[in-house]
Amino acid sequence: MSFTDFKIETINDILPEEFYNLIEKNRAYIGNTFPFTLTNCLDLEKTKQFITFCRDKEINKENYYFYARDIKTNALIGYLCIKSIDNDKAKCELGYFVDKDYQGKGITSKVVSETLDFCFNTLKMNKVFICTSKINTASQQIALKHHFKQEGILREEFKNGDGILEDVVYFGLLKSEYNNDES
Repeated sequence: MSFTDFKIETINDILPEEFYNLIEKNRAYIGNTFPFTLTNCLDLEKTKQFITFCRDKEINKENYYFYARDIKTNALIGYLCIKSIDNDKAKCELGYFVDKDYQGKGITSKVVSETLDFCFNTLKMNKVFICTSKINTASQQIALKHHFKQEGILREEFKNGDGILEDVVYFGLLKSEYNNDES
C-alpha cells in the first residue's frame, strides 16, 4: 500500500460509529497502550460522548485529532492525537496507532510527518515529544525515523490497560532539528 491509498482527516470528518469500529477491531491490540481511549469507547454511546469530548478539546485548542482513512474501503484505519499541549513551553505530545491489518505500510509514518508540520508551523511548537512503552519498538522506530532524539527513560510513568505502571521511552524533536531536516 502506498501513501496515495489513504487520506488524513480531522475529527469533524469522522462519525462516532467509525471510530468505535476502529477501536473495537483493535481493542486487544491497543489494550495496554490506549487505556483512556478504550475506557471511553466501551460501547457506541460512550464513543459518541468521547468524540464530543474530543471535539470540545479541539475547539478549546487543548488537543487535536487526525485520522487515516483507507480510500478504497472508506474505513478508518488509524488515529493520531496531539495532546499534553503546553503553550507556555511550546511543546506537545503525539499519541498514535494504526489498525493492526495496516501495520508496516508507511501509514503511521506519513500521518506523523503531516502532523509534525502542523505542530511546528501551525501551532508554533518548539518541541514535539513521543512517549512509548519500552517494548513498543515499532513506535520507537517511527520516532527515530523522524529524527526524534531519545532523551531518557521515565520510570513507572504510564499506567497501562492492565493497571500496571511501566517505564516509557521519551523522545523529543525540536523545531530547530525539524527545520534542519527540511533543508
